Amino acid sequence: MFTQILDPVHSVLGSTLLALVPVAVLLVVLAVVRLSAWQAVIIGAIVTLVEAIFIWHTPAKDAFTAYGLGAATGFWSINWIVFWGVIIYHTLVVTGAFDGFKRWLVSQATGDIRVQTILIAWAFGALMEGLVGFGYPWAVVAPLLIGFGIADLAAVRVAALANNAPVSYGALGAPVIGLAAVTSLPLLSLSAAIGKIVAVLALAPPWLLIYLVAGRRGFRTGWPLAIVGSFGYIAGQYPTSQWLGPYLPDIIGSLVCFGALLILLRFWRPSVQLGFGGRELTPTEMEVPRSAPGATRAPSSGAARGLIPFGILVAVVVAWTGPWSPLPNYIPFAPKISAISSLTGKTTSTTWSFAPFIAGTAILVSWLLIAAYLRPRREQLREVFSHTFRQTWGALLVGPLIFGLAQVFNFSGMANSMANGFSKVGTAFIVLAPILGWIAVALSGSNTSANAVFGQFQATVGRLLGAPVLLFPALNSVGSEVGKPVAPQTASVGVATTSLVRQEGHVIRHNMGWTLVILVYLIGIGALFYFLLPNSMQI
Repeated sequence: MFTQILDPVHSVLGSTLLALVPVAVLLVVLAVVRLSAWQAVIIGAIVTLVEAIFIWHTPAKDAFTAYGLGAATGFWSINWIVFWGVIIYHTLVVTGAFDGFKRWLVSQATGDIRVQTILIAWAFGALMEGLVGFGYPWAVVAPLLIGFGIADLAAVRVAALANNAPVSYGALGAPVIGLAAVTSLPLLSLSAAIGKIVAVLALAPPWLLIYLVAGRRGFRTGWPLAIVGSFGYIAGQYPTSQWLGPYLPDIIGSLVCFGALLILLRFWRPSVQLGFGGRELTPTEMEVPRSAPGATRAPSSGAARGLIPFGILVAVVVAWTGPWSPLPNYIPFAPKISAISSLTGKTTSTTWSFAPFIAGTAILVSWLLIAAYLRPRREQLREVFSHTFRQTWGALLVGPLIFGLAQVFNFSGMANSMANGFSKVGTAFIVLAPILGWIAVALSGSNTSANAVFGQFQATVGRLLGAPVLLFPALNSVGSEVGKPVAPQTASVGVATTSLVRQEGHVIRHNMGWTLVILVYLIGIGALFYFLLPNSMQI
């Protein structure tokens, strides 16, 4: 059995820097050379394999086997979920169910820009992130906000910053599932740890959004919107993440948030209605602006037709994947390859567990039931699959490639060598953990990829420092949430429906300052769990 080498060049600093080379190459070709993600990951994988074989002396056969097992994990655990989630979204779009729900939702807003922002950017954006991700919440939300009178650049920033908290559970939980795959930590435990951090993080964005669209004046009569918006989302997100897993926190959180906000607006409205910039609206402006999509009152039947598919999705996934279900645990075969860890001296394994009834299969069944309800025509089904392949082929290719790279990085011992070096900074690593996630997603554009590359490394540093085992991997994922507004790949999708096409750099600069503020807040949250609530981050 292969025994990993901790310090192949007999220098902790040198070995750490060599272990960083594949990560640095990957990020440079993405951010500087500006290659497509799948091209960058192929180059990163080649570098990783070369270093694993010739510097860490991993047997070539074992290295390529580890890559193959990682690629299979990326395809089956991640792509199988993402593909069917996007299929559901496009089915809703082509049948008109999505637009009907969206028009009804917009029609519930008043002319007050704060109401529109919390209802659309915060709650509706979380629903979009939970189902699709890939920057599409920006692309859908920003035009709605522009229709409400927000300037294009400000609308994209609001859509991007509202999208912070939901990202870890985006695309039906793909980032958390990927993190569990590379760390071998229990999926439900990771979901719960991330859920605790996200619940604290989610207290802030609604206040920030109100400030961005209405200034400090917006707080005087609009503070109930921020309270109900944040706690409404948390009321759905938190228990779902703790007891049902990573698949539905965003979707259930957004639906509960919708309900809480609509109940609030039934009994309360801001005493002074404000427009963009905090100016007071005239009586004729106090209804939804005519330029806004869905400005005319939409029938409630549109809401029902759009909501029932989400009800089907929630019901099937909860019944299928909950702790009471044996379906995800059926594993007919699980090929693996083992090595002796350079840190513990114990056996460590890279495995692909083929579970035919995992969450992706539950989402496929959900789509079949949704399609039976919406009854799309044959040509509409062709359109659904065509749009989905065009939208996701790059991401579907990156999934197996990045997880193959990550498993070679972990199996060869490179992740252990890098963790050994970073552990020398001691307790100060609580600051670095979310920053590394922020950097990874800012350059890669993918929370799932950031977790794949850094997840095992973060977990290993935590073990070396005696930190709560779930904390650093969780901070990596939530740090990646915070970096999304400055990720070029995400921004390019997000601006596609605005006048800012091909102006991603301008958008990123506009978003940068507030993402750093939120990152500092996240570091504070990490310190809270590290020093005061460590037991909540244990398995």
